[in-house]
Amino acid sequence: MQPSHTKLDLWKPNYLEDIHPGREVHVRVPSSQLYDTKQNLQQKKISFKILIDDVQKLIDEQFVSERRHEKSLDSFNYTKYHQMNEIYEWMDQIQEAYKELVTLRYLGSTYETRAIYYLKIGLPSYTRKKIIWMDCGIHAREWISVAFCQWFIREILNQHSKSTRIHKALQNIDFYIVPVLNIDGFIYSWTTDRLWRKSRSPHDNGNCYGVDLNRNFDSHWCSIGASTNCSSLTFCGTSPASEPEVQALSQLVNSLKSDIVCFITMHSYGQLILLPYGFTKDPSINHAEMLSVGQTAASKIAETHGAQYRVGSASHILYSNSGSSRDWAAEKGIPFSYTFELRDNGTYGFILPEDQIQPTCEEATAGILSIVDYINENHINGVSSVFSGTLWINLSVSLVIGTYLSVH
Repeated sequence: MQPSHTKLDLWKPNYLEDIHPGREVHVRVPSSQLYDTKQNLQQKKISFKILIDDVQKLIDEQFVSERRHEKSLDSFNYTKYHQMNEIYEWMDQIQEAYKELVTLRYLGSTYETRAIYYLKIGLPSYTRKKIIWMDCGIHAREWISVAFCQWFIREILNQHSKSTRIHKALQNIDFYIVPVLNIDGFIYSWTTDRLWRKSRSPHDNGNCYGVDLNRNFDSHWCSIGASTNCSSLTFCGTSPASEPEVQALSQLVNSLKSDIVCFITMHSYGQLILLPYGFTKDPSINHAEMLSVGQTAASKIAETHGAQYRVGSASHILYSNSGSSRDWAAEKGIPFSYTFELRDNGTYGFILPEDQIQPTCEEATAGILSIVDYINENHINGVSSVFSGTLWINLSVSLVIGTYLSVH
């Protein structure tokens, strides 16, 4: 099977070079090529199963589901996916409703000049506080990551007066949360191509569009697991931090890095908690501690709804890549840097149904709050003498017709 010749859409892994014997491969096959692809696999004695019989039908069902534009915060539905205009309005409402806790701040603008905002969430303090930074929606088609950011924000705001652990965290920590980083790509995934992944900057005189923002950070840029071909899903851009979205994030985190204790970037799919590094098999300086904290988070996730998350360095349990925000943050000296890959394991892939938003967000919240607890108890006082401090979260998104295969 030659994906480059038959134009199959590789979902897992992202890069042909990361396909190895014994590892599962997820690929979307256009209906016109389904018969030939199955015959080819059978002739080569490669086992496979169909995970999604009709990708387009699943996409259509997401768009057909009833969508009511909630005008008030009280009626906002956190178990539905929301378009960007609704998310902008929701951010304004959140700031207005929780003035004592929330400040809406401008991060920067996208290539198409849309404003990127983050919410600073925390209790007032006369002393300098540590930061947890979370970003979602770095990959456009990963809608569940965006839904998670909204869920998590609602959870900590609603529970801070009822939960001792959340109130304590908000006393010591400010959360900086970007609900959608790749806004141009996210909007494009709603209007034009549900399975769009990248940003929307033009390249090669407009012959191809978009950069994989999670390959564009200045961390061993484009050295492995990324492409210089602008048509590739993992196109790393024209230079490190060439994209305005990455520039905006990098500038803010650089200015805050002495206070950042944790960086979490939210993605889907795969049910993974990934540690640095992707560009090398070598462990990070505090790998054992990060691994232990990540394993505790995975245990809390499993206790919630039974979902099993694997924990480990990206290069060991997923694939090698360079230019990721997680590795970049770790190299900046931020002590805890994680990528969360949310549900599922491939049954629905990037097109996770809305009935899975609530359980996905509940379990991920349990996992992340366990990380927050650990940091609050062990790394708030005196952490700057060892590391820098803040927490980060990130995620992704693309329209298509076809059948989705899992190849073993």
